[in-house]
Amino acid sequence: MAKTIRKTRKAAKKPATAKRKPRSAALISVKRAYDPPAASDGLRILIDRLWPRGIAKAKLKLDEWVKDLAPSNALRKWYQHDPEKFAEFRKRYRAELAPQKDGVAALRARLKGHKVTLLTATKELDLSHATVLRQLLA
Repeated sequence: MAKTIRKTRKAAKKPATAKRKPRSAALISVKRAYDPPAASDGLRILIDRLWPRGIAKAKLKLDEWVKDLAPSNALRKWYQHDPEKFAEFRKRYRAELAPQKDGVAALRARLKGHKVTLLTATKELDLSHATVLRQLLA
């Protein structure tokens, strides 16, 4: 009976030659807008509703500004990067993005096959909308 179980388990495994599609999450990174641009950034897309303070447009060297997918002013002011509110912020931000399926789909199509850096002015990248948006796009 043990031999039967082993054969079943082996048969259930995928063949080693099966190719998997690379995940796009590895191609999307998040960076502060205040950090200097790098050649490895790929497409540089600003995802904040407001322009970062003190940076000239020429210095930022961005390919696109997608301010429509940024959190609303009301949500941004409510959140204030309070770590205790991040779970609720993520939920509310995703709810704000839900009606904007066309905008998210257009951005996802633009990113396909490219190395991309999402730019934001926030100091806490792990607690920002950029992380939530990156997860949604991946």
